[in-house]
Amino acid sequence: MSALAELTDLVARNAVDDGVHETAIPRLALIRSAAPTEALHALHEPAVCIVVQGRKRVLLGDRVYEYDRNRYLTVSVDVPIVGQVIEASAERPYLCLRLDLDPAMLAALWMEMGATPAAATSDPSLMLGDLQPELVDAALRLQRLLRTPDDIALLAPLVEREILYRLMKGEQGSRLREIAQADSRLGQIQRAIAWIKRHFRDPFDLAELAAQARMSPSALHAHFKSVTRMSPLQFQKQLRLQEARKLMLSRALDAASAGYAVGYDSPSQFSREYNRLFGAPPLRDVARLRRTPEALYSG
Repeated sequence: MSALAELTDLVARNAVDDGVHETAIPRLALIRSAAPTEALHALHEPAVCIVVQGRKRVLLGDRVYEYDRNRYLTVSVDVPIVGQVIEASAERPYLCLRLDLDPAMLAALWMEMGATPAAATSDPSLMLGDLQPELVDAALRLQRLLRTPDDIALLAPLVEREILYRLMKGEQGSRLREIAQADSRLGQIQRAIAWIKRHFRDPFDLAELAAQARMSPSALHAHFKSVTRMSPLQFQKQLRLQEARKLMLSRALDAASAGYAVGYDSPSQFSREYNRLFGAPPLRDVARLRRTPEALYSG
């Protein structure tokens, strides 16, 4: 059995139901879907996603990314995306393992590798890479540890470091090194994103956001859009609308109350922007989701 075939078998054994399955290994989750999904909105955190069966499409702004068992996805900052499983069946479900990126581990590894500064890029926060045998082998050894829980605490961090090492040595190494450097351009954008996440309900102040990122307002706006494919204001708007959707589904709030809870003063503006993002007015969209519940897939 090849390494990729064994990895697929182990993921299938550990994710027998559809959805996102957290594991005993910190930062490792398994995702399964036995059928194609609708386009799902989510805030994707920094991670590497390795599909071992099926295919997924992700939209970031005006860019489309498709990945399968030949290509993996790296997400370098928190970013709102639209994801859709496009190849899956009951016989061959979509299977993916997602490893959330640990900035502290990346920084320590970067220092041990010589702390070579990464060249600043204007690449988007999502990148695809060819899945190499060395990365498959390391992912397989991490997956095998789920069969021996007593070994996880000691061995999982070592295998995780190897995975990050393989990524930093590969075609996406420059972007991974940027994550490791707190003072990199990507680090500045991540600080801006963290500030927006904490204050997404508040009126937007680009000057204050730029000060948090330690950039000029014009530089922040340009680099933020390069990385996230949206302006800071559009980013905030997506966070607001996704949070409002969750509130209506989980707490049964009406549209006006949900809009107010996430920072909208005008119910009509909230409804217009909600309709533009999700393709239906709030009440109709939530009614549809309740009739056909959507699992939240991230990976």
